[in-house]
Amino acid sequence: MASLDRILAVILGGGRGARLYPLTKLRSKPAVPMGGKYRLIDIPISNCLNSGIYRIAVLTQFNSVSLHRHISQTYVFDVFHTGWVNIWAAEQTTDNADWYQGTADAVRKQLSQIRSTHAENVLVLAGDHLYRMDYSEMARFHWEHNADITVAVQPVRTDEASRLGILKRDANCRITRFAEKPKDPALQAEMVSRDDPVRPFLGSMGIYMFKTETLCDVLENNAFDDFGGQVIPFALNNHEVFGFDFDGYWEDIGTIRSFYETNLALADPNPRFRLFDPEKPIYSHPRFLPGSIVDNSVLEHVLLAEGCSLKRCEIRHSVIGLRSQIHSGAVILDTIIMGADYYEKNCTEDRGDDSDHPCIGIGRDCFIQGAIIDKNARIGRGVVIKPFPRGTELETADYAVQDGIVVIPKNGVIKPGTVIGPKNE
Repeated sequence: MASLDRILAVILGGGRGARLYPLTKLRSKPAVPMGGKYRLIDIPISNCLNSGIYRIAVLTQFNSVSLHRHISQTYVFDVFHTGWVNIWAAEQTTDNADWYQGTADAVRKQLSQIRSTHAENVLVLAGDHLYRMDYSEMARFHWEHNADITVAVQPVRTDEASRLGILKRDANCRITRFAEKPKDPALQAEMVSRDDPVRPFLGSMGIYMFKTETLCDVLENNAFDDFGGQVIPFALNNHEVFGFDFDGYWEDIGTIRSFYETNLALADPNPRFRLFDPEKPIYSHPRFLPGSIVDNSVLEHVLLAEGCSLKRCEIRHSVIGLRSQIHSGAVILDTIIMGADYYEKNCTEDRGDDSDHPCIGIGRDCFIQGAIIDKNARIGRGVVIKPFPRGTELETADYAVQDGIVVIPKNGVIKPGTVIGPKNE
């Protein structure tokens, strides 16, 4: 009888994470902080645990030290539990000497490890999506239809069709056609699946459940590197491939723009996605931090993590991460501040932040709008940061601009009085 205990979840950690640079300059993509206190990897792992899937492998190959540390400190099962969360890093073996070349190639290079788990089904997940999903419902659908492959699908707007895998199904939910990121209007017209002018398409969510024997057969007998563009279209002619409906919240946060907008949306008065659910929480590393101190400050639509100190400042529509230190006179608008990994000793506002090496945090009298401030950044007194026009791409020694959003990298230092923004302002 099919059982959740016989499912192995494989989370694709990605390569260099170029679309999230410079947040991925010093860490792998799944380790990027989000929501003030979490990391991207916490989303799929939490979904697995809440779904009753307790064997989880994370595939990664780039800057994985912080990811290793986070997983090893967070997801620890007791000796009476058979579950585990492991990192499967790219490695040289007698059979393979190359890095992962794509999503499918990454899984192919770990087939021996997958077989060793004796899992009957493999659930393949992405590490850069925000959603809450019960995978056990998808598993039941997979078993009931005796599917070789099941793809999670959801309704898609017309303006999103060109960046997703679009598919068509028959009356029994069997996928009959698949187009990866179709841009041709004629092809898009052929792929319309729903009588809905706003969301006429069905799109792949990048969530796949395979029979293990099917996964091994497809990957070992073909040189496919990618699941969406190669494996799924090929399998339609050779295997039973079905589409499982999901119509809940789901966002791809694999670019700086989507990461920025999705995080800020968490600070809205009635966010479409709530991080806390009493039955299906998002888990992360437990910390022993004090409550945040707010001293005579104005906060409006702010997601505030623990361990922060806010002194006589103004913050609106922003996410303030762990251990953030924001000093008097600072104005923060539409900004993500990731906070810090530690408290800096003997570094107070009275020490002064006019030096070239200011304290960790946001200095006095700063004005910051439309930015992402990564962990442990030092922003000196009187710094002004404003967003650039959308589409602007720029990189300097101290900061980067991605799609108009100013990003201060981890451990970055911005000297007092610096002005960052469009020259005509």
